[in-house]
Amino acid sequence: MPRPLGELEDSVMTRVWKWNRPVTVREVLEDLQQERSIAYTTVMTVLDNLHQKGWVRREAEGRAYRYEAVSTRAAYAAALMNEAWSRSDNPAAALVAFFGMMSQEQREALSDAMRIVAPAVQEAAPESPGEAEPEAER
Repeated sequence: MPRPLGELEDSVMTRVWKWNRPVTVREVLEDLQQERSIAYTTVMTVLDNLHQKGWVRREAEGRAYRYEAVSTRAAYAAALMNEAWSRSDNPAAALVAFFGMMSQEQREALSDAMRIVAPAVQEAAPESPGEAEPEAER
């Protein structure tokens, strides 16, 4: 499970995920500077750290790099939720509490997701003993 991103790492990754293409330090810097004062070397260090942690891959372009996300923001969020849930001493209660915190929009998204996942889960589930087909007579 990946460690949660720090605030600046999250700001940088948000742009990489949003743009969904290889980006340069300069592009991220210019976008971040619309919100805060930040140095080129700071953004370069953050992207290098994200590369070392496995969040982005990079490809040389001249004397610089272009960075691209290794996975999606959705996969990151799912991993964080799974980690939090797995640490609970009562996973069922944790889910009930989590569902209770959801907005109507979130519950609708969950319902949509279950319609997609449920058929695949049912196909992968082993047959219960009473459902097994009888062996052919010899």
